[in-house]
Amino acid sequence: MYNFLLNLVLYQIVPRRYKQDYLIVLGAGLINGKKVSRLLGSRIDRAIAFSNKQYDKGHKRPKLIMSGGQGKDEDLSEAEAMKDYAVKRGYDPDLILLEDKSTNTYQNMVYSKAVAIKDYGNEKFKVKFFTNNYHLFRAGLYAKMAHLKANGIGATTRFYFLPNATIREFAGVFIMHKKRHFVIIGLIAILFIIQAIFALLGWSKYIIA
Repeated sequence: MYNFLLNLVLYQIVPRRYKQDYLIVLGAGLINGKKVSRLLGSRIDRAIAFSNKQYDKGHKRPKLIMSGGQGKDEDLSEAEAMKDYAVKRGYDPDLILLEDKSTNTYQNMVYSKAVAIKDYGNEKFKVKFFTNNYHLFRAGLYAKMAHLKANGIGATTRFYFLPNATIREFAGVFIMHKKRHFVIIGLIAILFIIQAIFALLGWSKYIIA
């Protein structure tokens, strides 16, 4: 848990590098099946702010890849709703691409990568992904699994929401490598059992302090 929290904090300070070709915005559930939530809106706003700063620095404006499929209880795909949100805030619709098939973060990365390759023509593009700050580390692991060379930038999250969200993220990372983690937990448990047996037998000199 401490290792997870340390990585989560360190991941917040990855260099920005305002020379991106694409900005992938990861989707989240829609309110009433059609409205962008405040949580999802913060991701889009953060990507637009990054785009504006990159443009102000004299570089080309990047394309946004809105990534999110349509759930059973949603009237449209998350990607479409996200595009509408961005366009209403003045973003050029010609600079917005849709990835509307994904249902989880790993698919966000895999399918968005395919969209970027198709648009760019090869895999030599520069890209960052945008999500909420508590989700950055796990999303980065999925990007690596998808062989997508991208670091993330996190949108701020209301403080009261962070504890539960962080615990869920830790559980998600734990499950991603559950075999490895259970093996380590098992070895630690065996070590303590052995030490307990040594203590019962009076072999205290063999106990690891």
